[in-house]
Amino acid sequence: MASEKTKPPNPTTTVRELSQLSSQRLKLTLRGGEEGLDNPITSPRIQKLGLALAGYIDYLHEGRVQLVGRTEIHYLQTLSAADRKTAIKQIFARKLSCVVITSDLKTPASLLRNCEENKVPLFKTKALSSVAITEISGFLEEQLALRTTIHGVLMEVYGLGLLLLGPSGIGKSECALDLILRGHRLVSDDMIVIRKFGSDRVMGSGPSDFRFHMELRGLGIVNIKELFGISVLSSKTIIDIAMDLVRWNPEQEYDRLGLDERQYTLMDVSVPLITMPVAPARNLATLVEVAVRLQMLKSQGYSPSGEFFKRLDARLKPPRSSSDEAWRL
Repeated sequence: MASEKTKPPNPTTTVRELSQLSSQRLKLTLRGGEEGLDNPITSPRIQKLGLALAGYIDYLHEGRVQLVGRTEIHYLQTLSAADRKTAIKQIFARKLSCVVITSDLKTPASLLRNCEENKVPLFKTKALSSVAITEISGFLEEQLALRTTIHGVLMEVYGLGLLLLGPSGIGKSECALDLILRGHRLVSDDMIVIRKFGSDRVMGSGPSDFRFHMELRGLGIVNIKELFGISVLSSKTIIDIAMDLVRWNPEQEYDRLGLDERQYTLMDVSVPLITMPVAPARNLATLVEVAVRLQMLKSQGYSPSGEFFKRLDARLKPPRSSSDEAWRL
């Protein structure tokens, strides 16, 4: 089966990566502290500086994005100039990653000066605090999620994330190309980056440098985006089903009834696994589409195999005799 390479625990991102967040709702603007753009961010949780500015800095955590909103700015405006400088200076006793001022509020001069002196990037955004928290948290949850890399092909078929597994040369990329021609979408070929969200979801994406490329034996490296357009690509998808492509072995028994329910585990999250024998006479892309449709039915509580055997059992049961009916009465 596929091999995994797990990233070291506690992944981090940087303030620079946060500053490059493409969001129409956020639009961060750097106002100072540019020398600290490589400061690490280690937690997806956002912290508001209200209590810290009031003097309680015990729970001021390093490695988090610090938020300054309307409440904090109004509080600072109630202080004298000297008290304002003291309130702002004390928060820099901790190593802050960065500070974000929301609602396009005016930046206190003392805050800007301390950010410059301590190499803490200071950003402004027109977004409300609630919007900024949602956008930044979503970005950081993805960046800081535990991850692993796996060899295979990841497709989006009928809206479900399909992970194609199997040995090199089995035909994963060719199958993916056929699926693309049928209107389905490619996420990544060859190397897939797997991220874990919560306790029951794994999301797959491709390496940013090679996301649109595919290796086809006899043709070499092709750029799917240039060949078919952006509409056949998906940047990421939740993995809903895995399919292991194996070479047909006439001496081996394969599931013919659809009752063999197996699981494939990725980062302690299990998804349904189908073992698909590959032979020259089999139309693999069609079988993949049918497998995904079956999974969609099963997710809705309907199992074709289970329904078939239920009806079969009903037909095989002996009819009730008249004496049995009389006894029941």
